[in-house]
Amino acid sequence: MPTFFRAHEPSVPLATQQAAHKTALSVNVNKVALLRNTRHLDIPSVTRAAELCLQAGAQGITVHPRPDERHIRADDVYEIAALMKDWPEREFNIEGNPFQNLMDFVRNLTARGLPLHQCTFVPDSEDQFTSDHGWTFPDDAERLQPLIEQAHARGVRVSLFMDPDPDAMAAAKAVGADRVELYTESYARAWSGPERNEVLSRFAQAGRAAVAVNLGVNAGHDLNRDNLTEFLRVVPGVQEVSIGHALIADALELGYAATVKDYLRCIDAAFTANAAA
Repeated sequence: MPTFFRAHEPSVPLATQQAAHKTALSVNVNKVALLRNTRHLDIPSVTRAAELCLQAGAQGITVHPRPDERHIRADDVYEIAALMKDWPEREFNIEGNPFQNLMDFVRNLTARGLPLHQCTFVPDSEDQFTSDHGWTFPDDAERLQPLIEQAHARGVRVSLFMDPDPDAMAAAKAVGADRVELYTESYARAWSGPERNEVLSRFAQAGRAAVAVNLGVNAGHDLNRDNLTEFLRVVPGVQEVSIGHALIADALELGYAATVKDYLRCIDAAFTANAAA
């Protein structure tokens, strides 16, 4: 099972740590909540979905509670955090805009002694359909820095949702981020087209730039069983992928356990190929 890296952890260089560990899979359960919210029956259970994914081997659970609670609700966040106490070797990651409701969850969870390992800052508007862009530097630096410091003061690692811009990685590190989450929708769109290699090369450059400044690398958005292995083969240093929509869609056909295991197989395939190269 992959070892997670805590904020401010390492005396060992990050590139050395990354080379020694496979990418971790964090399952985003937002779409389970979206289905549940269409009725007033509390099914399917979001917490049970998270538990089944953990039982199948997922190394983390991700939620993105938006202010309008159109999928994940505040109660879900606290119930899943309580569940994570039974899985101390796994991680809980909350995504969201730190200028909306995210920091309230950071403060409340840590004040209650509930697990929260990572918060991912995402520059979404309140009515945004889905995440579609990363932070911009230097524009966002001044207002992000104090919130990153607040999360660190509570022992929570901070990842910044970023476009694959190699030149922005040093700026993300300078503002205090522990990791970046590379926004992978452009890769997913290009995967079956002629621009695939060019786009993937851009992500590889961004990954190398992040590792070069001792910044951890996460990735997410529209990764799936078709495109995940190639991404991990080419992009260096990816410590975690957060996958929700495609994984939950697959689970409707295959079940949670079989789906999680197949995504873990995709991750294993990338590392087996790299080891043999």
